Amino acid sequence: MSLLEIIAFAISLVAVILGVLGSRITWPWWSAGSLLYAYIFLQSMYFASASLQIIFILGGIWGWLGWGPKGAQPKKLKINTRVMVIAAITISSFALWPILVHVGATSTVIESFGFVGSVTAQLLMIWQKFEAWPIWLVVNIAYTYQYFTGELYLTSFLYVIFGFVAIWGWIRWKRETIKNELS
Repeated sequence: MSLLEIIAFAISLVAVILGVLGSRITWPWWSAGSLLYAYIFLQSMYFASASLQIIFILGGIWGWLGWGPKGAQPKKLKINTRVMVIAAITISSFALWPILVHVGATSTVIESFGFVGSVTAQLLMIWQKFEAWPIWLVVNIAYTYQYFTGELYLTSFLYVIFGFVAIWGWIRWKRETIKNELS
């Protein structure tokens, strides 16, 4: 466990909690934590996870611009869109897997799913869709295992916390979605 991992842990935890609360300020925190984790994951040869951090930084900029000063106003996806999202995650994960095997990534199965699931959840967060949170929950469970077996114990613990935060976000954003639909 390095000082860099401890700092990345703290910044990322703040970012996710701010995201649950729907605060626009989450996005700069998200970008800062992602920058630090990009370096950590590159050192550990988690290539998809390192690349994902760059996407998170770009998503942070997009989210900052998209949420506006009042923060998130969550809405839900239509049923057919939910089915398409699940199908896209599944197909894309299987498509990415052999690429990660080819480049010699440390963890290919979990990384392919984690990468695709995280990109999808990130986009849904930017678009203020409450379905981002159940996807985050599943991704966080997978990454908890990956980082624990990769001996990034603090990062693994962070993803355990992220799992609980995802449940909190799922409940809170669902409530906000219902409120937004009624107004």
